[in-house]
Amino acid sequence: MDFGTGWTKWAAGALSAGMILLSPLDMVEASQRQASLSEMGATTAPIGWVQFCRDNPADCAARPQRTEAVTLNRAAWAQLVQINTHVNSIIEPMTDMEQYGVEERWTYPTSGRGDCEDYVLLKKQLLIRAGLPAGALHVTVVRDRKGDGHAILTVRTDRGDYVLDNENDEIRLWHATGYRFVKRQTAQDPNRWVTIGPASDPAAVASR
Repeated sequence: MDFGTGWTKWAAGALSAGMILLSPLDMVEASQRQASLSEMGATTAPIGWVQFCRDNPADCAARPQRTEAVTLNRAAWAQLVQINTHVNSIIEPMTDMEQYGVEERWTYPTSGRGDCEDYVLLKKQLLIRAGLPAGALHVTVVRDRKGDGHAILTVRTDRGDYVLDNENDEIRLWHATGYRFVKRQTAQDPNRWVTIGPASDPAAVASR
């Protein structure tokens, strides 16, 4: 499956056909004061990430990265929406045990099937190809409302941290997801992970 070529063709066709539904930026404007996630102390990387890096060392090499937040204009929002909905639509949900016979394996979903981590890895890859700074795209581990582990992609923007999730095509601010945030990659090195603490903005915490 050629994700690069496939996504380019899909995006061009979808834009020309008016298929891309953008969340109104006036909704984003109202959220400017919401805080970004607060990174705390260093922690261990998930074992799945360590294994992924053994298989894909070029995608995990520590290198100087642009660490500035994404400027969330209409073009950037369109890229986020396009890639999030596209990946969610083309990948069939399947557990690692069903597909590989192992409990945990992080990989690009080249078979067209995968679990939450695989969606995240592909979305990050495509967003980097689209020109977004790698340092603003964080593979993130959370707990859902049932307490189960889940992986999402958080995107650091000038209007707060947004979540791309295989469970939902709607892109939301982190505090609107109902998740408990556990840890994520740092901007400077994808192999360094940090725990996530409470937001620095009390208003954002109160709205959770």
